[in-house]
Amino acid sequence: MARRVAGGRAPALELSVVVPIYNEEEAVAELVRRTTGVLRAAGMASELILVDDGSTDASVERIRALMDGHPEIRLIRLRRNGGQTVAMGVGFQAARGRVVVSMDGDLQNDPDDIPRLVAMIDEGYDVVCGWRKNRHDKLWTRKVPSRVANWLIARLTGIPVHDNGCSLKAYRKTVLERVRLYAEQHRFIPARAGMVGARIGEIVVTHHPRVYGHSKYGLSRIWKVFLDLFVIKMLTGFSIRPLWWFTLLSIPFAFLAAAFLVAAFLVSVRDGTAVVLLTEGLLFSFAAAQMVMVGMMGEHIVRTGRDAERAGVPVAWADGG
Repeated sequence: MARRVAGGRAPALELSVVVPIYNEEEAVAELVRRTTGVLRAAGMASELILVDDGSTDASVERIRALMDGHPEIRLIRLRRNGGQTVAMGVGFQAARGRVVVSMDGDLQNDPDDIPRLVAMIDEGYDVVCGWRKNRHDKLWTRKVPSRVANWLIARLTGIPVHDNGCSLKAYRKTVLERVRLYAEQHRFIPARAGMVGARIGEIVVTHHPRVYGHSKYGLSRIWKVFLDLFVIKMLTGFSIRPLWWFTLLSIPFAFLAAAFLVAAFLVSVRDGTAVVLLTEGLLFSFAAAQMVMVGMMGEHIVRTGRDAERAGVPVAWADGG
């Protein structure tokens, strides 16, 4: 899906900064100037990966014009708009740095916060999340839905991150190699990394009002987030104790089956209602049994996966990244 147009092989890097770009022609020059300035001042071997997410404006042309004076820039173009998660995933795969930082391309995230995120990674964290404590966005369409979503994510996953939706995050490359992204799940990387014992940190970052263009995301993505949250709960809960969870889900069906069967025996046999009640009771009995069977199959799959992991897959992050 992606075609790399610049950036070849290079020695191992300390830092990769991944930035999805979608119709940000007005912001891209300042974004490159400020970000490369921070990277050079940090004194680390680094790269800036700009992933064009199928822009229809002049974003690509402006990036190409900037690349002559900035050899650290790598441009990756997606043939069509795939969304923020797809763009980030492509950038993560292309990243060569020991530490990978993601951020938005609209200049609401501040590149000056990058060294602070990397410093926390060097302190021993595996993922460091930015927290837009003083957020400059619309209250009802951005702030309120975000607060509700963050509260739900923290409650359901057990990872107490204040601002999962903030794109400004730092990761060990080894963490990203074990997390597959799809749908809108870039905001759930901390939760998924926490599933395998990653150490999660958080730091307050600067958030600027949008100066160029307009937001590419609105209320329509809320439903996608809630659906993805359900998937994450399945991954974090059901995958650990599938038999327990599916047996729990079978209990309502078992109660309904018992109620219908008892009612069927209490009704006169000559009454046609008894047949209906008996049929319903049997259907709910089969549903309860099927839930338990699915749980048993899930338990077998999970145990098989754990055996394979013990056989040759590392279960902890390499401390050196």
